[in-house]
Amino acid sequence: MARRRLPPLNALRAFEAAARHLSFEKAGDEIAVTASAVGQQIKSLEDWIGRPLFVRLPAKGVALTSLGQRYANAVTDTLNRLDEATAQALRPENSHVVTVSVMPSLATNWLIPRLGAFREREPEIDVRVAVSMRLTDFARDDVDVAIRFGRGNYPGLRTDLLMEEYFFAVCSTALLNDPEKPLREPDDLRRHTLIHEIAEGILDYTNWDTWLAAIGVTGIDTSRGPRFTHTYLCLQAAAAGQGVALATTALIGDHLSAGRLVRPFPHQARGSYQYYIVCPEDVAERPAIAAFRAWLLDEARAQAEASES
Repeated sequence: MARRRLPPLNALRAFEAAARHLSFEKAGDEIAVTASAVGQQIKSLEDWIGRPLFVRLPAKGVALTSLGQRYANAVTDTLNRLDEATAQALRPENSHVVTVSVMPSLATNWLIPRLGAFREREPEIDVRVAVSMRLTDFARDDVDVAIRFGRGNYPGLRTDLLMEEYFFAVCSTALLNDPEKPLREPDDLRRHTLIHEIAEGILDYTNWDTWLAAIGVTGIDTSRGPRFTHTYLCLQAAAAGQGVALATTALIGDHLSAGRLVRPFPHQARGSYQYYIVCPEDVAERPAIAAFRAWLLDEARAQAEASES
């Protein structure tokens, strides 16, 4: 292999910081040296390359040359990848801590109520729950496992189907037993208030229109009714007797078993997206991560079997 042509690494670090800030002073603050020291490091890098990377401006500022801009882009990318690799290397392979990234609604209604069972099964493993709607970047985020809501196309990641999501109507017992407005079949929804979820940023999310079409019901006005940004708010409104909401097998929580909500009819429709466990292939079989993944799948399987019985 040819000998690598690597410039002084301290000079690279100073250059990359100065290129981002377009300021020697701010770069110095970031890497804890003086602006003069940053200037000296960059001068040594320019001498090493043999071409200028910055243009010194009259008002004490700096601007990148065209070469400097191209070089800065490459150096920033390289340092980012080095940072990511170092973060991964520093994490012990036999760690007893598993960090899982999960959507807030699934964490609240499905994962957190079950974590006690995992603690009993694997008392030596601690779970950290990172709640986020953002897609996990395993190279940069301190996350071992993520539960994603999608169609399962995650190249380069170990992907397991956790559970399929089905949507069904729910309401309070009082609303179900209202003698003036029966609620025994989907056609009866025309006489009731529909509660809507605003699924921001999720295309093809099941709503009343798509649900009614899926079960073959037409002629119901879905334009009216209160709207909420989260499933748990819709379920709370339904439990308070404010109307009929769409619930899902993943996010219903204990509302049905506790009697806060009931299903007025058995009709349900499969959602466009499902829940998947994902993690990098190179960590999937680490003991703690493998144990947590296996437990998640067992819990989902048990829930599916209970709903079928």
